Amino acid sequence: MRLKIRHLGQQPYLPVWQQMQAFTNKRDETTADELWVVEHDSVFTQGQAGKAEHILNPGDIPVVKVDRGGQVTWHGPGQLVIYLLLDVRRINYGVRHLVNLIEDSLVEYLASLGIKAQAKVDAPGVYLQEGKQTGAKIAALGLKIRRGCSFHGLSFNLTCNLNAFQRINPCGYAGMPVARLVDLVPNISFIQAQDALLEILIRRLGHTHITHCTMQEQELV
Repeated sequence: MRLKIRHLGQQPYLPVWQQMQAFTNKRDETTADELWVVEHDSVFTQGQAGKAEHILNPGDIPVVKVDRGGQVTWHGPGQLVIYLLLDVRRINYGVRHLVNLIEDSLVEYLASLGIKAQAKVDAPGVYLQEGKQTGAKIAALGLKIRRGCSFHGLSFNLTCNLNAFQRINPCGYAGMPVARLVDLVPNISFIQAQDALLEILIRRLGHTHITHCTMQEQELV
């Protein structure tokens, strides 16, 4: 199976979301699956079931209502976002299977750094399991399935400033602590974490023909 990895760099949220929708609406059974790797400009995104009371003080950060599951979260520079645009019928994945794969990939990567983390059945995402930050959420996820295909994906706090999370109830939970990787592994770089997590995701998804591209389709050497 073919898998294209698109490296978008830092982008505003809205046009990337619109491009995900357009890609999903136009794809057919011959379209290769894609992972989009991006950092966003600072933004709050509110899921379909999102409640306004969970946005406490957005201030100058825009709020975008989107078509994924879940409540409100923040995206911004220093946070790794990977969107999974997959034909879930072709790879024979249910939604729970895909959620588990994403969470297990994050847990595996953190374990490779000596960090214990876990997923929760009732609150999708990945949470630290030991130390002073036990229970803090380090990665969030939200998916949408349309026409048998997935889009949206995961966000992983790497080097980002966490202050924006104080303006919301993250994922709808008042007072939920959040964490970032750089506080646990001070010498980690954004690119190191990105590449290692991508390698795990690709292995777990099982695609065998991988290409790397920019948004403009040009393959990267």
